[in-house]
Amino acid sequence: MTSPEAESLPADPAPEEPSQGAPSAAKPAAEPPADAPGPADAAAPTDAAPADPPPRPEERLEKAVRAAEQALIEFEIAVETFRVEVENFSRLHHQKLGPMYTRLDELDAQIAEAKAARTGDAEDLRLAREARARVMPMPGVEELFHGWIDSEGLSPEGASMLNDQPVRPPQRVRPSADARRLYRDLVRKAHPDLAQGEAERTRRDAFIARVNHAYTLGDEEALRALTAEWEAGPASEEQPPSRSEELYARLEWLAERKEMLTLVAKRLEDGAIGSMLRVAQDDPDGLLDQIAEQLLAEVAGRERELVALLE
Repeated sequence: MTSPEAESLPADPAPEEPSQGAPSAAKPAAEPPADAPGPADAAAPTDAAPADPPPRPEERLEKAVRAAEQALIEFEIAVETFRVEVENFSRLHHQKLGPMYTRLDELDAQIAEAKAARTGDAEDLRLAREARARVMPMPGVEELFHGWIDSEGLSPEGASMLNDQPVRPPQRVRPSADARRLYRDLVRKAHPDLAQGEAERTRRDAFIARVNHAYTLGDEEALRALTAEWEAGPASEEQPPSRSEELYARLEWLAERKEMLTLVAKRLEDGAIGSMLRVAQDDPDGLLDQIAEQLLAEVAGRERELVALLE
């Protein structure tokens, strides 16, 4: 077997003596054009198409991020669509059935009160009060006390009014000598007018605002901490994350967002209105009509019971 190199390069033929009777045979062959392919060129393989560059390491991550983004968008659309359906159905439910529920609560309260008036029993009286409370819910604390008291307790103004004491402003703080010294040193070092650029001026403005606040409170320890912070210098800038780190962080955020939306969808589905929509996906209005008929029947029954108690 001959090697590829031997096949591509044929051996030179042995020289022949020119013949006197055959001048045409002795005449050398015409020279081939300069650009004509020679034997070696004919045997050499043609140039192959350039190979595609290898994929970048982040290419698969980028594809995964794009796919996750599209999936999240579709999921958000589905969740938001269902939320709007639940909200609209809840509004229709309240408009159509709310008055019937209110009427039932009122009839229950009147029935309980009629029973309590007839028996005078302590337990019946308690049940009557609870039934009436359901019809007339307690106002909010803020509404009752006009903002003087809230879930956190009495406001200073409210406490003063209840105790007949004037509202006193906080006592004026006089900073100590050390606090004044620390303050002056910090202002001399960190004053914004000493900044060499806009970013540095912004940093100094924010720092001096903290210094002024600590000095206003006479907080010597805070001023010492600020002095140490200034002497340590600005925090070194962190290295920006690599492209792979950014993509991984994006994937993590998309996964967290998907999990949060899943919880939202579950709460919507497990709620009373969402459950009703699941039961009657094809005809939610028909379900409302059925519930309305049931409530009307209950109202009629309560009214007959109340009439019987009042006779």
